[in-house]
Parts: sequence; C-alpha cells; structure tokens
Amino acid sequence: MNHQVATFELELPRTKPRVMYYVALTKPRVLTMILVATLTGFYLGSAGHFDLRLALGLLIGTALAAGGTLALNQYMERDLDARMERTRHRPLPAGNLYPVEALWFGVALTAAGLIYLYLAVNGACTAVTTVITIIYLAAYTPLKRVSSLCTAVGAIPGALPPVAGWAAVRGGIDAPAWVLFAIIYVWQLPHTLAIAQLYREDYTRAGIRLLGIEDPDGRGTAGQVVINTLALMVVALLPTFLGFAGVTYLIVALALGGLLLSSGFQFASKPDLAGARRVMIASLIYLPALLLVMVLDKI
Repeated sequence: MNHQVATFELELPRTKPRVMYYVALTKPRVLTMILVATLTGFYLGSAGHFDLRLALGLLIGTALAAGGTLALNQYMERDLDARMERTRHRPLPAGNLYPVEALWFGVALTAAGLIYLYLAVNGACTAVTTVITIIYLAAYTPLKRVSSLCTAVGAIPGALPPVAGWAAVRGGIDAPAWVLFAIIYVWQLPHTLAIAQLYREDYTRAGIRLLGIEDPDGRGTAGQVVINTLALMVVALLPTFLGFAGVTYLIVALALGGLLLSSGFQFASKPDLAGARRVMIASLIYLPALLLVMVLDKI
C-alpha cells in the first residue's frame, strides 16, 4: 500500500472513536477466550489457595501480551484480511489506522505484557507466554500462506494459555497442565475444520491454507472431524483417570463429547455448510462447558 492510498483510506469517515480501532486490533472476543483459559489453568493449579492479587497480575499481563500479539498478527495479515469478506472491515484493511501504528502498538503492548508478567507473576509464566507469542507470530502466521500444517502448528499457542496460568501459580508445569493443553489442542482440530468449511471461499480467495480448504465437497473434512472428536473424547477422560477430576466431570465430558460427535456424524452423512455450522456450534458449547465443570468440580 503506498502513502497516497493509505492517506486516502485514513480520510474515510470513521464511525467509532479512534481508540476503538486500537481495541479492535486486540480481537476482544479471542482475547476474552484466552483470559478465561488462562484463569482456568490458574484456578486449577491453585488447589484451593486462590491468590487474588496474583490472579489479577496474571490477567493484566496476559491481556497486554496477548492483545499485542493479536495486533501484530493483524499487521502481518493486513493484505489477507483485505481480500476476505469477513475481515475486510478490520481497522487496517478498512484504512482506519496506518500499518505502522498497528506495528508499534502491537510491539509496545506485547513487550509491556511480558515485562509485567515477569515482574508481577514469575519467570515460568512469562516463558510460556513468550513461547505462545513466538510460535503464533513466527510460525503459525507465515505458515498460513504456504501449508495446511498451519492448523496443527497454530493449535499449539492456542492450547498453551491454561499452561501459562498453571505456571503462574505453581512456578512450573506439572502433568495436569499438559492434560489441559492436550484437551484444548485436540478440541481445536474439529473446531477449525468446521470453520474452514464455512469460510472456505473466503480463505481460498485470500490464499490461506487451513486444513480442509482444499476439500470442496467436505467429505474428507467431515471424516477428520469425526476422527478428531473421538480422539478428543479419549483425551478429555484423562483428568478423571489421573485423579484430578471426579465422576461428575467424567459424565459431563462424555455427554459433551457425545454432542460434538453426533454433530460430526451428521456432517459426515451430509457434508454441507449446515453440517459444518452444527459442528462449530457444538464445539463452541463443548470447551467452555468442559472447563466450567472442571472448575466447579474443584469448588
């Protein structure tokens, strides 16, 4: 984008206060999910000794670091966002902010978050958060343009927030934290596959190589949804079998897994957009409900 084009775009009428465009760079909905997952790991690691001051420090630092990372992702993908219907109204492709503003905003926010975590929480949590930032920006983001492996790689930073929360309160990473990681990692696969089918034309137009994009009839994707959901159901049983969740959690995990699996089978029998949408909705119900019952099981 040359200076003349950027200037023209920035002169377009704005319908929001300028600060709201900076807020939009942090992807508030995604950021909220990250904070919930992080706090879940923190609570489960607290083992009944919840430190409110430490939790607030964790949330502040994570919000800054994650918000900055997401802003840098929008800076790096501004050309792709401009090609997709669902993202062309974001602040950069819409011309509401200069790219350099997003760049420095993202750098400053990320650096502030990591420094704050180190000073207010601990080194272990900061290290995990740093790994999330590096993999997300240096591996997942550029890989989206070249290989469907980006789906598997991107699921790593997506599953690490509860590990960071656990490390914040324990000062290290124990087996339960890795189980949380495994559950969220595997959950992302059917969820992302459904999204890839729903927005396949948009992603194809932008040149994003998510897993399932090169499957126009959806049959292969539907099969992968079923397989990955079965794997998720097995992994989700580990908290009970390893002794840090009870029978109530086990029953709910099986019920939620059954709901997601049922939507997967429906999608497999008729691989259309309606089927993909059912899988996406079921997956959106699955994870928050599973984490909630895991927390309630510890109260």
